[in-house]
Amino acid sequence: MRWRNGPDRFGLITRMLHWAMGLGIIGMLGFGTVLSRMQPSLGNIWLYGLHKSVGLCLLALVLARLAWHRISPPPASLTEGIAPWQVAAGRWAHRLLYALMLAVPLAGWIGSAATGIDVQVFGLTLPNPFPVSEAWDKGGFLAHAVLTKLLMAVVALHVAGALHRALWHRDGTLRRMLRA
Repeated sequence: MRWRNGPDRFGLITRMLHWAMGLGIIGMLGFGTVLSRMQPSLGNIWLYGLHKSVGLCLLALVLARLAWHRISPPPASLTEGIAPWQVAAGRWAHRLLYALMLAVPLAGWIGSAATGIDVQVFGLTLPNPFPVSEAWDKGGFLAHAVLTKLLMAVVALHVAGALHRALWHRDGTLRRMLRA
């Protein structure tokens, strides 16, 4: 079992971070969709706190993932036999995915903090670096909603691309993320 990435494989830490983020994001997309259809009340307010806590943990996890990529760079993409436009699309999709993994929880944090109500992560109150303002509140939550829909589309594209590479090209791209 190798912890670090190699020239032709992903290490255990990268794979664990990838799948933890993947499951967390898909779970939060579903959870957030359900929450967006609820009217906040005393009986369900804890669900909003749970959503914030998990979302901010995912923000920390993507920061850890980016730091890990600096420590242990991922192997080069398998591009042999892949059309140049598909290679470019894959690179841009990954960049957009990372940008959204940062922006979605950050926008939610801004919207929540701007209400003036303490933002907590599993009971730990975070400092509020954002202004308490109705404009920031509405803007943060609007950005969170719009960016979440974009994240849904990019995640679907990422999964479709991985399945396409696994089933059509059979080039080992998905296999590298599944095993050492």
